[in-house]
Amino acid sequence: MNVNLRANLAHVEERNDLAAAFRWTARLNMHEAVANHFSLAVNDQGTQFLINPNGRHFARIRATELLLLDANDPETLDRPDAPDPTAWGLHGSIHRACPHARCVMHVHSIHATVLASLADSTLPPIDQNSAMFFNRHVVDGHFGGMAFGDEGARCAAMLTDPKVCTMIMGNHGVLVIGDTVGETFNRLYYFERAAETYIRALQTGRPLRVLPDEIAEKTAREWESYPGAADAFLREIRALLDEEGSDYRN
Repeated sequence: MNVNLRANLAHVEERNDLAAAFRWTARLNMHEAVANHFSLAVNDQGTQFLINPNGRHFARIRATELLLLDANDPETLDRPDAPDPTAWGLHGSIHRACPHARCVMHVHSIHATVLASLADSTLPPIDQNSAMFFNRHVVDGHFGGMAFGDEGARCAAMLTDPKVCTMIMGNHGVLVIGDTVGETFNRLYYFERAAETYIRALQTGRPLRVLPDEIAEKTAREWESYPGAADAFLREIRALLDEEGSDYRN
């Protein structure tokens, strides 16, 4: 990409945030080859969004390479720089149907996918982290194959309640939504940590200490009002990448 075109790219800080989230997801080994996608709406209606280019590893994604798509453009997949068809099917459907889902992150991280593979894929509130998702996640128990058009639209229909910020995609993985890259990545990170704690607790074979509903709900609300934690997490990620001389901003 030439210098002039790079200088004229819009949504610079949004691009930098999203690129940093991709890089850190790879650092945490929560990626899967060149699959999985993150997107971020950049217009008021939520229909125009940034997303990773097709076939690019999370560890190599740069801010200037992110695609800018329009969820209402039926010719998107016919263009030379078309996104992955499943990315378009899932993220395009969500940004079209759920304007409150400003940022959408979908991965097949190990512990979230283990949870999604259980007959009961709900995440009980057994600790402070898992309580973050109490009454705020939905389980999709009707996996219908890869997230092309119809499957993506079916998944999007499960996210119309603004209180639901996480979808455990049965037999698939996890998808989280939020207002910003920082909020959404923070949620994705904590979901994987909570799923790991739960899976390891199950492996002991001993009874679980599940929080009472009122305490779990109280804790979830406290997470929602905790000042600045998500923004600080992303800010520190970007600072660490910058100190290392990462090219994520390029």
